[in-house]
Amino acid sequence: MDNMTRLKNLMKRAANGESLVIGFLGGSITQGSLSSTPKTCYAYLVYEWWKKSFPNASFSFVNGGIGGTTSHYGGARAWKDVLCYRPDIVTVDFSVNDDANEFFEETYEGTLRRLLAAPSDPAVVVLNNVFYDTGKNAQDYHNRIADHYGISHVSIKDTVYSDVESGKIVRADITPDNLHPNDKGHRLVADEICKLLDSIKAEVEEETIAGKSTKTEASALLPAALTENAYEHSRLIQIQDNEAILDGFLVDPIEKKGMLDIFKNGWTAAHTNDKISFEIECSCLAVQYRKSVQQPVPKAKAVIDGDEAHAVILDGNFTEDWGDCLYLEPLLHHAEKKVHRIEITITDAKDIVRPFYLVSLIVS
Repeated sequence: MDNMTRLKNLMKRAANGESLVIGFLGGSITQGSLSSTPKTCYAYLVYEWWKKSFPNASFSFVNGGIGGTTSHYGGARAWKDVLCYRPDIVTVDFSVNDDANEFFEETYEGTLRRLLAAPSDPAVVVLNNVFYDTGKNAQDYHNRIADHYGISHVSIKDTVYSDVESGKIVRADITPDNLHPNDKGHRLVADEICKLLDSIKAEVEEETIAGKSTKTEASALLPAALTENAYEHSRLIQIQDNEAILDGFLVDPIEKKGMLDIFKNGWTAAHTNDKISFEIECSCLAVQYRKSVQQPVPKAKAVIDGDEAHAVILDGNFTEDWGDCLYLEPLLHHAEKKVHRIEITITDAKDIVRPFYLVSLIVS
């Protein structure tokens, strides 16, 4: 069924008092960065809209927001962080972490297709957050994909940011860093999503009064992709996948405790010439590693299929100061699909204060 039908059917189910799951997938704003409590984050405020709007229903809340992450990673982790809980709706936002280019348009399409094809047939809402100082985001690329699948989108650039530009809202009153909203800013973001939900709820109520039924036919196949769509079936490779050949790198034995315990289930290295290698069939490949604010940290190089001339440097030292970064470095994009060999070797480990941390590979 189309996405609007999914939304309307969801509201009818809520009105009938069913048990439903409200999910979110995104970056730090979705996670709740700079909200004073988890319950003042926009995601939780939208969840509260569902509870207040349909008091006879039972709702569960799943927040799959991880700071500093893009739709490239979002698609690969969508199942384990959100979809495994069988959500009935997912609000997705990567519009400030994805760059405005065709690469992230493709990874975003893969993420949306993964959500729409999930077993629970969730409705999807696209959220476009924004940099409040520049007005930049990736919404032109993201919303072209959303429109192709009939997915409603809520643009903070076209609403809240527009009010900032006109002087109706003082920027410093809603965000201390020009990106992450404070409690007032999160409330404004939530309000824009709730306006969309209110309008759909009103349509459903009008249709119910008029005796008009919403189509409930079985899910149809998704339309053909707009992009090459190489990332819809991306998968994470970590220690539990047992595909690494270790030559100096060590498995991290510390147990992962929750979704936000992000630097776990990977491999560490602390000495020059420590090496780890994989042989994986794929056409797209990226390495995910920690860029640390505690420095110095080792540097490494990644070599694909023995091509030393095009080695990629993986620098574990972060140049920003907001915290350790879960950094994702693409190495292959639309390459020949075959078994590729990737070798990661530590090149500089002098006077380090913590090891290099390889979190995962993402392949498709």
